[in-house]
Amino acid sequence: MNYPVAIHKDRRSDYGVTVPDLPGCFSAGETLDEALAMAREAVELHIEGLIEEGAAVPKPTPIERLRSRREFADAAWGVVTVDETNLRVKAKRVNVTLPERTLDAIDRYAQRHGHTRSGLLARAATQFMRETGSNGASNGPSTKRPRKREA
Repeated sequence: MNYPVAIHKDRRSDYGVTVPDLPGCFSAGETLDEALAMAREAVELHIEGLIEEGAAVPKPTPIERLRSRREFADAAWGVVTVDETNLRVKAKRVNVTLPERTLDAIDRYAQRHGHTRSGLLARAATQFMRETGSNGASNGPSTKRPRKREA
C-alpha cells in the first residue's frame, strides 16, 4: 500500500509528516529521509492498531484529491510504502460453532452496517475484552468451571 504523506517544514523546526488517510498518524525527523522513515514506521504501527481493534484499514487517497484540502495548501507530498506482509497482525482461520439463529443475526447485522462476519466478530471480541479488563493474554489454564444449566 502506498500512503500519501504531507510534509511540512518551518525554518526553526524539524520536518513534520502527516498521513491524511490515517487520522492521528504523524511523525517528524531532522532530515527529510529520517522524517519519511519515521512516517513509514508510524503508518505500520497505526495500521497494526486498527487491525487489532477490528477497525477497517482506510485505502490510500490519491494525492490529487488531498492537495485541494486547505490544511495541506503549503505541504510538499511524498509517498510511504507499507508492505502488508510485514505487519505483525495476521488473520488466522478458526472454526467456531454457534447457534444458527445467532449466526443469522450476526450476518444480518454485519450486512446492514457494512461489515464482514469475521470483522464484526473480531471487533465484538476485542471490545468485550477491553470492557472486561482482559488483554487477551493467557495466564495458564482457566480455573472457571462452566455454568450448569438449570432445568
